[in-house]
Amino acid sequence: MKSKIHEYLKKNLLMSKKHAFLLLFFCISASSISAQENVTYQKPSASILALADFERAPSVSMDSKKQYMLFSYRSTYKTLDDLNQDEIRLGGLRINPVTSIGSAINYISNLKIRKVTDKTETQISGLPKNPRITYITWSPSETKIAFTNTVATGVELWVIDVATASAKKLTDANLNATLGNPYNWMKDNETLIVKMIPKNRPALIDIKKELPKGPTVSASDGSKSQNRTYPDLLKNKTDEANFESLMTSELHKVTLSGSENPFMPADLYAGESFSPDGNYIMLTTVQKPFSYIVPYNRFPLKTVVYDGTGKEVKVVNDVPLNEVIPKGFSSVRKGKRSMGWRGDKPASLYYVVALDEGDQAKKADFRDELFSWDAPFKADPTSVLKTQQRYAGLIWGNDNVAIVYDDWYDTRNQKTYLINPSNLGQAPKIISDRNSQDIYSDPGNFETKRNQYNRYVLAVENNNLFLIGDGFTKEGQFPFIDEFNLGTLKTKRLYTSNTKDKKEDLQSIEDFKKGDVLVLIQSKNDYPNYYFRNIKSKKLTQLTFFKNPFESIKNIYKEVIKYKRKDGVDLSGTLYLPDGYDRIKKSEKLPLLIWAYPAEYKDRNSAGQSDKNPNEFTYPSYGSFIYWVTKGYAILDDASFPIIGEGTTEPNDTFMTQLVDDAAAAIDAVDKLGYINKKKVAIGGHSYGAFMTANLLTHCDLFACGIARSGAYNRTLTPFGFQSEQRNYWDVPAIYNEMSPFMTADKMKTPLLLVHGDADNNPGTFTLQSERYFQALKNLGAPVRLVLLPKEAHSYVAKENILHLLWEQDQFLEKYLKN
Repeated sequence: MKSKIHEYLKKNLLMSKKHAFLLLFFCISASSISAQENVTYQKPSASILALADFERAPSVSMDSKKQYMLFSYRSTYKTLDDLNQDEIRLGGLRINPVTSIGSAINYISNLKIRKVTDKTETQISGLPKNPRITYITWSPSETKIAFTNTVATGVELWVIDVATASAKKLTDANLNATLGNPYNWMKDNETLIVKMIPKNRPALIDIKKELPKGPTVSASDGSKSQNRTYPDLLKNKTDEANFESLMTSELHKVTLSGSENPFMPADLYAGESFSPDGNYIMLTTVQKPFSYIVPYNRFPLKTVVYDGTGKEVKVVNDVPLNEVIPKGFSSVRKGKRSMGWRGDKPASLYYVVALDEGDQAKKADFRDELFSWDAPFKADPTSVLKTQQRYAGLIWGNDNVAIVYDDWYDTRNQKTYLINPSNLGQAPKIISDRNSQDIYSDPGNFETKRNQYNRYVLAVENNNLFLIGDGFTKEGQFPFIDEFNLGTLKTKRLYTSNTKDKKEDLQSIEDFKKGDVLVLIQSKNDYPNYYFRNIKSKKLTQLTFFKNPFESIKNIYKEVIKYKRKDGVDLSGTLYLPDGYDRIKKSEKLPLLIWAYPAEYKDRNSAGQSDKNPNEFTYPSYGSFIYWVTKGYAILDDASFPIIGEGTTEPNDTFMTQLVDDAAAAIDAVDKLGYINKKKVAIGGHSYGAFMTANLLTHCDLFACGIARSGAYNRTLTPFGFQSEQRNYWDVPAIYNEMSPFMTADKMKTPLLLVHGDADNNPGTFTLQSERYFQALKNLGAPVRLVLLPKEAHSYVAKENILHLLWEQDQFLEKYLKN
C-alpha cells in the first residue's frame, strides 16, 4: 500500500510535501483500524432497566373553559421499526415520501376524554385501527377535535365529537403533511381547509438511477454572509424536482359531513392562516429559485391574502431568496418579517421592518419599525412603534393596550413596551428594562385570555394586566401572580406559591374575580398533576391523578447544593445519593458522575443564579446519569458550567480556563461534603455537553473517564459560528482551534465513550464529527470506544437504542470508574 502511494506522489509533482504526508497518514490510519466488535442489542442491569422500561403518563389538553380534558397516550419510546421507514431529505426536511409526513413525527396511540368535574376518562369510540395520531386541534367552538391519522399509504383527517366522545374519518389518506399540520379550522366550526396531494403528483425521481445532465454549479456574487452548517439541503436538479413534487398541495374545503370541494389550485403552500373574523385567509407559498446552501424557509416566499371565495385581495409580502444575512445574532433579513393577524382586530395584519437594513453592525437610533395594516389593504400601513433594539415579539390586547418586546443579543438586554395602538401620538412606555438572563429579576409573563375572535390577547380586568412568574430567587423558587395597573404602572402581588416540599407551576388564571388558577404540582416523589387553586381561599382541587412510575428510587437522597468557583462565581447542581447511604458516618466514599451542559453569559451575576428546585419530580432519562444512583454512584446532575464574557470580552475568549474551573469547583463541592472518592469522578454530556466532556478530558486530570454523546469536536467544520459564538473562524482562528478537541487529540489519554446517532441532523453535530474524532484518538493511542446508534438523529428515540446506550454506559463506568 505504501509503495503505491509513494509512486503516486512521485508522479504528482504539484502536490506539496504537507499534502502528501497527510494523504499517507490517513491511508495508513485507515488500514490500521481494527475490525468492529460484533455487538447485538443489549439491555442494562436490572435496577436501571426497571427505571427505563416504564409506561409514560398521557399528556393533557383542555378546552379554554376548562370543561373538558383530552388525554393523549403514546408509547414511552419508539421502536427501531418505527425509524426504519422510507425517508427523503430535502430542503432541511426529512420526509416519508410514501405517507407525505415528517419522518420523525411522534404518534399518539390512543385518546380518552373526560369532563373536568368527573373522575374517570371515557374512551373515544370509533378511533382508527392501530391509530397513529398527530396534529390534534380543537375547533373554534371547542365542540369538535380534529386530528390526523397516518396509515401505510398516507395521512387521513378525522374528527371527534366532544359531547359523544366519538370519532369518524373525514377524508382518504391523501393529506400533505410534509410541512406540518395539513389543515385549519374555519370559523363556522363545520369546515376545514385541508392540504391535499394533487392526483397528478409526479413520481419521485430515483437519484441513484437518474443520469445527471451536467455538473452542479453554485456561485457567489461577492456578498458576505454567515450561514451555519445546515443539514439535509438540496444538492442538485433532481432534488429540486423531488422537493417541488413533495411540497405541492391543493387546498380543499372539507366539511364535517365529509363533503369536499376544491378551494385553491396546486402550489407550494408553506403557511395558511385565517383572519380573526374568518373573512380572509393569508397564504404563503414557496417560490423559485431554490437554494443549495440554506433550508426551504429561506427560499423565496410570497404571501397573498384571499377572501372567503378564494379571490385574491392583496399580495402583502414578497420575500426574495435569503442566502445572505449580516453577521451577528441580532442581524435579520431585509423586508417585511414576523407578519401575522392582529388578535384584537377582525382583519388587520401586523409586521416589522428593519430600519438598519438588518445589519446589527450599522449604527441606528431605532432598529425596527412595527406596522399595522387593515384589510382590504387599500390604504397604506400605519406605523405603530419604532423599537430601540431588535423586535422580539408582542401581545395584542384591545384598542388601547398592547405589549411589545425588543432585545439585543450582545448585551442580553430586553425591553418591554406598553403601547396604545389607537393613539400613535402617545409615546410608548418602557415598563421593563433588564438583562434577559437575570432570572431573579424576571417580572413574569402577561396572562392572556380568548376574546370574541377566539384569539388569545392580553387579559385586561379593571384597568389591570396580570403577570405570572417563575419566581426564582436566591432563597429558592416561589412562583407568583402580580397585578399590573395600567394607570400607575405598578405591580401588586396577588399570590406567592410557598408549598412546603412541593413545586407549584402556575399555568393560567381561570377566573380573575374568584381567583381560580390552573396549577401543576409535583414533588421529588409525586408525579406532576393538575389542580385548581383558589388563590384567595387557598382551596386546592385535584384534576389528574398520575402515579409515580419510579417508585424504586423514592428513597434516594436529593439536594440542590450551592458552591463557588475559585473566582467567586456562584454555582449549583442537584446532588443524588443512593438509597440507604449514611450521610452521617460517610464511611463509604462513592464514585461521582457529573452531567452538565455549558452556558454562555455576559455577566457574573446572571451566571451565578440558580433555577434548580429540589422539589422537582425526579424523572430519570437517558439525558442524565440519575439511573446510576441505583448502582451505588453519587450523581451531580445539571451542574452549573457558566462561560462568562463581560463587556467587550466574549465568553469563549477564556473558554478552557473557565470550563476547567467549573469542573474543579463541582468536584470540590461534593468532596467537601465527604461523600466521594476524588479519584473516581466521571463527566458526561450530550451535544455541547459532549464537546465539554472531550475538552475536559483533554485539558485537565480531574476525571477518570468521560461519556460524550452526539457532539462536535472539530470547530473548523462549523466555521461560521457554533452554539453562542457569533464570530467566524477567520475572525478568531486561534479560538476555534483551541476549543476543538480534535486539534489536541494527541493530548487526550483518558478513557472516553463516544456515542452518536448515525443519522444526526442537528446543525454542526453531524455523525462525521464523532467518526473523525474517534479515528484520530484511536490512531493516537487513546482508550476510546465509538458507538453509532442506527437510524437515530440528534436525540435518541428507539427503545432498542436507548436500552443499549444505557448498557454501554453501564459497562464503561463499571470498567473505568467503579472498579
